[in-house]
Amino acid sequence: MEEVVVTGMGCVSPLGNDPEVLWKNLLAGKSGVSNIERFNTDEYPVHFAGEVKVFDPTPYFTEKELKRYPRNVLYAMHSAMTALEQSGLDLKTVNHSRAGVILASGMGGVDVYYNGSLTLANKGPKYLSPYFMPSVISNLASNFISIRLGWMGPSFATLSACASSNYSLISAVDQIRLGRADIMIAGGSEESVGPLALSGFSAMNALSRRNDSPETASRPFDKNRNGFVLGEGAGVLILESRTHAENRGAKILASVPGVSLTADAYHISAPREDGKSVTNAIRYALKEAKIKPQQLRYINTHGTSSLRGDIAESIAIYNAYDGKIEGLKINSTKSLIGHLLGAASAVESIVTILSLRDQKIHISKNIEEKDPDIIIDVVDKESIDYEFEYAICNSLGFGGHNSVVIFGKES
Repeated sequence: MEEVVVTGMGCVSPLGNDPEVLWKNLLAGKSGVSNIERFNTDEYPVHFAGEVKVFDPTPYFTEKELKRYPRNVLYAMHSAMTALEQSGLDLKTVNHSRAGVILASGMGGVDVYYNGSLTLANKGPKYLSPYFMPSVISNLASNFISIRLGWMGPSFATLSACASSNYSLISAVDQIRLGRADIMIAGGSEESVGPLALSGFSAMNALSRRNDSPETASRPFDKNRNGFVLGEGAGVLILESRTHAENRGAKILASVPGVSLTADAYHISAPREDGKSVTNAIRYALKEAKIKPQQLRYINTHGTSSLRGDIAESIAIYNAYDGKIEGLKINSTKSLIGHLLGAASAVESIVTILSLRDQKIHISKNIEEKDPDIIIDVVDKESIDYEFEYAICNSLGFGGHNSVVIFGKES
């Protein structure tokens, strides 16, 4: 079975549209959460988000394309092209039949859906754009990038709510391991900061409503957390078989020795309180990677800032380690950029890889009083230097979709 490695990374995020810029801001403890500027939120119960405020898509799109395609596709294309640039792949010599694209989106072109519905209701069916249907489907980003590159290997989208982009990474790993591809573009993209998503999650009472202090609203593991912060952006990784990467002299950023997927089989939105299926996912990934829990000393958690979810994840991790958690550190990137939904774990995987590279763990922001039910050591005072060889990116989605990806440090 082929070993899978990472050779390129790209992102769009509330804290920068380059992995190194994002990483620098995370280490500095800078928040990307602020009042929404894209539309007027006066009538909404929540006025803030992890919004992408600075983004220039023009290097990769014509004026016509910019009018036709939703933001999630623009974010995905930017991330994919910058990741390919870092990977050093020669796009002219890539075997197109052995290269594929799997990108996730939890909501697809949700703003296109919203605006199209308004057009239909207010003007009538003859005014609806012919690009409406292609723009709302979740596989458009994968499709668009495959066409742009001419890559004819596996190409599809994964959809598992907030765990979607970890599912895309795991699906891409499987394609390479099974010998169906040498190179895969994988990750996720989301354009969720808009009227429909903000209203929908507000109606569920899932979002924090700290309108007086947006930058402190996302507070995973804090005793006084009161919901997650909506975010948006994209993350893309270039995955290759180690053989392919080494044969072309690529710089390898990290290995992917273990992955796992499980289901809660419990509730459409609430997690299992005992965390059993997340515990199983961690154990399965460790077994596949052939490493012991104590060799894995850092977990970038799902950590959304939800009341039940943070506790359930903490219990799951504790049980996966059989209570032997000395030396284990956790944090939550969402505390600084919000919850990027279907793009979350792709961006958080990038952060996990940069943590391995630099042997640093960024702060989990806004923990004023740690919840006593959170039984793992959270990096909550400042970013730290820390030695570790393996790290996990956890991602859990509505419906009980649990995913674990283990990354290994490259020398």
